[in-house]
Formats: sequence, structure tokens, C-alpha cells
Amino acid sequence: MSRKSKLELYSSVIRPTVVYGCGTWVLKESIIQKLSVFERKILWKIFGLTKEANAIWGIKTNKELGELIKHRNIINCVKAQRVSWFGHTHGMSETSIVKRIYKWKPFTGRSA
Repeated sequence: MSRKSKLELYSSVIRPTVVYGCGTWVLKESIIQKLSVFERKILWKIFGLTKEANAIWGIKTNKELGELIKHRNIINCVKAQRVSWFGHTHGMSETSIVKRIYKWKPFTGRSA
């Protein structure tokens, strides 16, 4: 398979499967780190080893991988889907369960 086909497969099948439901995630630093490592491993497999000018083989740096995917990484994808989910819930009717849960404020007063 060509690199372009592999990258298209990753973008259209693998990444959406991994981030399914991310609109409701709490995006902690540990999750960001795990997703970034996952994506880099996939991209290193897709782009493989490269031969440098001095005839030494090596893997692409994180910066080079970011440039190859035009900085459309998995974290940006998650953030975009979270904004999309917010817009979706914000536009719901006031009587929908999701909107009522979204607007719910827990009781903060003391009970007698």
C-alpha cells in the first residue's frame, strides 16, 4: 500500500474509532499523552525509516511528522469534536434530557 493510502486509512477509519465519544471526555494531560504516543507510533509505521543525506537510517522526528500531516493531529481532532458536541447540546430544546443535565447545577446549600 502507498503511504497516501495508509494515511487515508488512518484518518478515515482508525482515528475516528479511537476517539469515538471524545466529545464527553475530560481531556486530562495523561489522556493527551497516551493519544499522542498512539498517533506517533502509527505515523512512524506509515512513514517508516528514512535515509538521511549521510547514509544513516532513522525515523522522522515529531516535528517532521506534524508537518507531514499538516498539524491535523489526534488532539486537534478531539478538541474539534468536543466543540461540535457542545454546539449540538447547546442547540437542543430546553426539555431534552441531555440539555437538562448539561444545565443542571447541584444543590450547594446545607440541609437542615
